[in-house]
Amino acid sequence: MRIATYNINGVKARLPRLIEWLEERRPTVACLQEIKSQDEGFPIDAFEAIGYKAIWHGQKSFNGVAILVDGEQPTEVLRGLPGDADDDHARYIEADVGGVRIVNLYLPNGNPQPGPKFDYKLAWMQRLRTRMQELLAAEIPTVVVGDFNVIPEDKDVWSPKAMANDALMQPESRDAYARLLNDGWTDAINTLNPRGGVWTFWDYQAGGWQRDHGFRIDHLLLSPQCADRMVAAGVDKEYRGREKASDHTPVWVELRPVGGA
Repeated sequence: MRIATYNINGVKARLPRLIEWLEERRPTVACLQEIKSQDEGFPIDAFEAIGYKAIWHGQKSFNGVAILVDGEQPTEVLRGLPGDADDDHARYIEADVGGVRIVNLYLPNGNPQPGPKFDYKLAWMQRLRTRMQELLAAEIPTVVVGDFNVIPEDKDVWSPKAMANDALMQPESRDAYARLLNDGWTDAINTLNPRGGVWTFWDYQAGGWQRDHGFRIDHLLLSPQCADRMVAAGVDKEYRGREKASDHTPVWVELRPVGGA
């Protein structure tokens, strides 16, 4: 079971690249962020034409998340992160697929900081922790994926100095992410690449891709039940270099079947 996360940066603008990746890599589950599409405008026909079924939580012009599954309809569990009745951002969706709970999120960026956007980011992360603790307590095999907009450690960025004032690297952001892991979640990419140097995002500005000035903000967190089944994890780096690509690239984890060797 290959579960992937991909901040597509506009599902309609990147549709040819997205279809290309789905057909070439064929992930079992593909979680998209920043689809930037209202619900009625989501291009479901294009995905169904290549065998994928989907659920999505859209919003006009920004945000938006979707879960695509190869040959199976995902069973929606939750739409929107609990804990704030006034939060209408389309940033969270949860579904069951093949005995695994899939949580797909687009965590707030938080810039500029300090300020209300950073405060919203930290409050959102606390709400996320509450929900993730509920999933752990229920012992549900769960994979939480998405664009977390957090650079966990200095080894996860090409230049800590260049990003020092960014909300993605503030101590409060990092501490909130570390608390998630300390609750019992496994960061798949970090576990298999402990020395760091793995990027998932390269900015369009200042030749970020050409100079390999990237950082890691797209994460896959596994509950203990799924961490025991992890056989591989990686980054489909080459897709960032294709024409009209997203500024993120797909990241994935593979789980062996329950009881599999």
